[in-house]
Amino acid sequence: MLLGLVALATALGLVWRARTGRIQRARTSATDADNRISIAGAPEFGTRITLLQFSTEVCTPCKTTHTLLSGLASELDNGTGAVVHVDIDVTSRPEIANQFKLLQSPTTFILDGNGVLQARIGGAPKINDVRAELDRMLSPAFV
Repeated sequence: MLLGLVALATALGLVWRARTGRIQRARTSATDADNRISIAGAPEFGTRITLLQFSTEVCTPCKTTHTLLSGLASELDNGTGAVVHVDIDVTSRPEIANQFKLLQSPTTFILDGNGVLQARIGGAPKINDVRAELDRMLSPAFV
């Protein structure tokens, strides 16, 4: 019995670890206005892409994620406002965590220029995967 419980816990841990930080593309249409993300009091979103990060005060990976995503946004944006990183601290705003079903921090949403969710990342993102997703979204075929 104990061996079975250990095996189950190990299997669940491996599945969780494999999914953490991976990009999960949204199943929404980019033209669906009902799927637009808006948060009262949030800074302005990007005209092409917004990296919307949800963090908490005591989250160590959140600080690293903030540095990586803001650097990537700055690199791809070149001061045009097309690619923006927005970090929302949900520590004192639990209604946001409930609204977007945030189960871990950091959680990052990748939004298009209309504010529509295109992808979601639970946990610290893998920067090369984020870069590839942004390159895909910035390609002429996506627009």
